[in-house]
Order: sequence, then C-alpha cells, then structure tokens
Amino acid sequence: MNKFGYRKEIISGIIITVCAIYILRLFYYQVIDDTYKIMGDNNSQRTETLYPARGLIYDRNGKLLVDNQAAYDLLIIPDQVKKFDTLELISILDISKEYLEKGIQKCRSYARYKPSILISQITGDKYAILQEKLYRYPGFYTQTRTLRKYNVNHSADVFGYISEVSQEQITKNPYYAPGDYVGMSGLERTYEEHLRGTKGKQIVLVDNKNRKQGSFADGEYDEEAIVGENLHTTLDIDLQEYAYQLMRNKKGGIVAIEPSTGEILVKMSSPGYDPQLMVGLERGKNYSKLLNDPLNPLFDRTTMAQYPPGSIFKTVQALIGLQTKAITPHTQATCNGGAYIVGGRFMKCHHHSSPVDLVASIENSCNPYYVNVFKRVLELPEYGSVRNAYNEWRNYVTSFGFGSKICPDFSNEVSGEIYTQEKYDKVFKTQKWYASYIISLSIGQGELLITPIQMANLAAVLANRGYYITPHIVRPLNDSLAGRIEKHQIPIDRKYYEPIVEGMQMVIKGGTGRRAQVDSITMAGKTGTVQNPHGDDHSVFIAFAPVENPKIALIVYVENGVWGSRYAAPIAGLMIEKYLKGKISDKKKPLEKEMFEANLIKSENLKNNEKGDE
Repeated sequence: MNKFGYRKEIISGIIITVCAIYILRLFYYQVIDDTYKIMGDNNSQRTETLYPARGLIYDRNGKLLVDNQAAYDLLIIPDQVKKFDTLELISILDISKEYLEKGIQKCRSYARYKPSILISQITGDKYAILQEKLYRYPGFYTQTRTLRKYNVNHSADVFGYISEVSQEQITKNPYYAPGDYVGMSGLERTYEEHLRGTKGKQIVLVDNKNRKQGSFADGEYDEEAIVGENLHTTLDIDLQEYAYQLMRNKKGGIVAIEPSTGEILVKMSSPGYDPQLMVGLERGKNYSKLLNDPLNPLFDRTTMAQYPPGSIFKTVQALIGLQTKAITPHTQATCNGGAYIVGGRFMKCHHHSSPVDLVASIENSCNPYYVNVFKRVLELPEYGSVRNAYNEWRNYVTSFGFGSKICPDFSNEVSGEIYTQEKYDKVFKTQKWYASYIISLSIGQGELLITPIQMANLAAVLANRGYYITPHIVRPLNDSLAGRIEKHQIPIDRKYYEPIVEGMQMVIKGGTGRRAQVDSITMAGKTGTVQNPHGDDHSVFIAFAPVENPKIALIVYVENGVWGSRYAAPIAGLMIEKYLKGKISDKKKPLEKEMFEANLIKSENLKNNEKGDE
C-alpha cells in the first residue's frame, strides 16, 4: 500500500470515529440524559399543578363556617431566572431581601430546571400589582390557590389550621410535594384526606418571557382537579358563640352533647384565638405570638387539659356502690362539717343537715358520705383484698369512658388517667393496700385525671340512664366513618340511676346548683369544686335537661372559679336556656350580665365570705 492509500485509510478512520462519537453523544443526550430535552421543553411548555378547592365546613343547621378565598403562589424555575429588580419585588410582596434570597437558594437546591414555590399565600391586592409587572422577571410565574376563610372569629380549636407540608410528611406520603398545604390540627387534620381533594395538572405553552400562550395539545394531557368533600358538623354555632361570650376573660371549657345521638353541640376552649390569624403571609408571625402567649390559647382545654373531676365524680361512686350492693338508696351517713379519716386527717364538708341518705348526699355533695361509700366498696369481702376491689372498681370507672380517648374527631385528645393496680403498687411499694391509701378518690380528687369532654360524656350517661353514644362533631361521610359511632352500655342497672337523677334535680331546685335554674324546664345537675394548689379552686358543673327527655348534656369548667355554684352552674343554666328556649328571659338578664362581665384573668379573684357551696 502506497503512502497515499495509507493516509486515505487514516482520514477515513478519523471521520468514522468522529461520526461515531457524535452519534453516541446524540444518543446519550436524547435517550439517556434528558437534561437538554427538559431545558428545551421548559422553554416552550410548562406543567402547572391545579390545586382543588378544599372542602367547606358547615354547622348542624347548614350555616357555612369555613369557606375558601383566592390566593396565589409565586414560583420560579431557577435556571431561567435572570437579573431582576430585587427592591421592586420585595416592595410588592412586603418581604425582606434576606427572605427572598434564602427562598431562591432553597428552590435552586431543590430543582434547577423544575418550578418550585418561592412565596406562597399571596393575597389578591399584592397579586394584582405583581401580575402587571411579572414580565420583567424571567423564570418567575404565578399559580392560583385557595386559602381558608373563616366566617367566625372563634372555634380555632375545632377547625384547626393548615400549613405547608414538611419534608417528613412528603417522605411518608408521595401525594404531597414541596409547597403543598396539609391540615395540621383539629378537623383540618383529622379529615385531611377528605377535605384536600385531588390535585390536577395543566400543560401550557409559554413564550421566551415565560408568558402563557395557550394550552399544550388542546389540553389532551391535562387532568382536572377534584374538589374536596364538605364536612357537616354537629355544632350549633349560635350556641357556640354564646358560650364564648359567657367565657370571655375566663380560662376553661364548655362541652355540650345531645345525649340521644352523641352529637357535640358545643366545644369551646377559653381563651381561644381567631382562626384567620393562621392564614396568609402573616401566619408564621401570628403563630409565634400565640405560642408565646402566657394564656396559652393554642392549648385545647376541652380535649387536652386533665383535671381532677371533683364532686361531680360522686355520681359515679354512688352508682358503683349501688351496683356492688355496698350501699342501698337508704344507706345513711353522719356529717358534722366533715369527717376524720385514717391517719388523723380531717376531710372538710360544708354544713348541711345530718344524717343524709343517698339522694340527700347528692343534693348536699356530702364528702363523708362518699368516703363511706368508697370504703365499703373497697372492703367488700367477695373481692378478698382492697387491691382486688380497686381493680373491680376501676373496671366500672373506665366503662364510663374515663381513661380513654372517646372522640374520634380530634387527634389531640388525651385519655386522662385512672391508675392501674401496677402503678399504685409502685407508688405504695407494696401490694398490700388499705382503703385510706386512696381515699381521696372518693370525692374525685387524688390521682384521678379526666378531660372536660369525658366529663360532658358523664352527663350524657346520666341523661341516658346508663349508656352513651360515641361523642362526635362531624356527621359521617361514609359507612366506614359511621362505624366508629357506637352505643356503649355501662354495666350498671338502669334502676340505680333514678335516685342519682333525683338527687341531681334537688341540686337545681334548692341545692348548690340553684343558680342554674330555668323556668319551666326540669333540670338535673351536680356542682363541683376542684382543689387547686396553685391558686383559687376550679368551678365545675355538669347538667342535663329536660330530665324526662334530655336534649342537652354539658360540662362547664371554669379555672379559678372558686365554687361550682359561683360561675360554672349559672353559665350552664344560661347555656341550657339559650338552647332550649332560643333566648334568655328578662328575669335572667342580670345573671347573664354578671357572667359576661366576670374577669378571672386580669384581676385576682379573691375568695369572699359567701357560703362555700360545693
């Protein structure tokens, strides 16, 4: 082969090699690595997420409580962003330069070629200004969202709030992506999967300035968003608002239940806060303020606070005493302002006629009577020991729903506490107990911890004479949710409820709950004063009405209210009158005014010399 032929082969080889390299590189970029394809597509089309409107929330009478309002997100595709007027943008959005720069860096670290949310929940007025000038900001665009709009300025503990999804939530559930919102508390959290709906998508054509030019392929590849399901709550929002008025400047809670259905009519925790504070660009700042508020408005006192029940628990003690045959309705006890118990301690009681039988013990809330009842139960010979008797007693107590989470609608609910045998063994450091060790349980003190929603459920049990329906605040959306609502039978004969109810009627007619009276309505109630080592005692009252066919059962718990008769009882009476009659009579207006104006937060509520009603 001459040198020319050799050179020809070398040149041909070089050409073939170069062509092969180009072909391989083209194959790599077009088939294996889609970076340039993505860049090309992003210059001509853009996939936008279509966010569904969140489901609405109504009260039991069809009043709209939680609505939606239009809002907007500002997104960026980091690799399309060019130099822009930073000062103008932060002025329009009312944010800091540092906040903007940090956001852009975060978006860039997440995905350089894909859109990411830079600023969320932009209100309509800011959006209007931004949209006019958006062409000056290459790589920026907006998308439509909806934000919550609350038609009441209370009940945040019921509704909860929504917030941007966390990375942990994204990892757990692939439905969510950065910038999505998710229910964080209350009904928004419990019913998140129902309320949120299903996201859709839209592929749009854009020009070199990222402005929409139309739909890609006439929308063939678009997917419609599916609107979230609506919730119909059991709340009576008018009664709920009235409860907030009565509890203004007070700490505590009110829960009212329709006994025959378990539907919650009222659930209010005081102090509360306006749920609208947790919406929009200011939500982070507002949350920080609420979190640092010494009155702790973020704390739901109806489902999270655990209190000793006080004297309302005497109704449970009486029922257990009757069922176990430890007492009869005619059993009597002597009371002379209190009684000495083992160890030389004196358990006080306010002065009343003596001796008392079962009905009179409820009417007068006699402490020595219930020390006697509890001691008799614990020392029944068939149980063999106080420790074994306590376990049987505890089984009765927990059948009322105490020590358990009873409302499926709230994820923040705590169970309260009824000590087990084993826990007391550790406390006493022995399995040989004496009744005196736990005698404070007899009057609802000691280690008993019960939530207000459980106390309201007790009122419902008494109203129904022996059972309760699972308390709930949302009417079931489907059969699966309906299955959570059950009838719970208490293992105590119905006949034993009658003397208890009779005693509770006497409490209203002339006893410690007389300030709860409502003309022409038969009521049953029980006051309680809960000892508080940190200040004034707490005021508690349970009631139901009408006695013959109960429509409402409720608990009113007022922290530092001193006596059950001072605040809790009159507030409960006003609530019942408002619900059953629709208005407050002129006769009760002065009492209503007294409750409206009572302030137990800003000023010290010193005990006066009035009768120390239980």
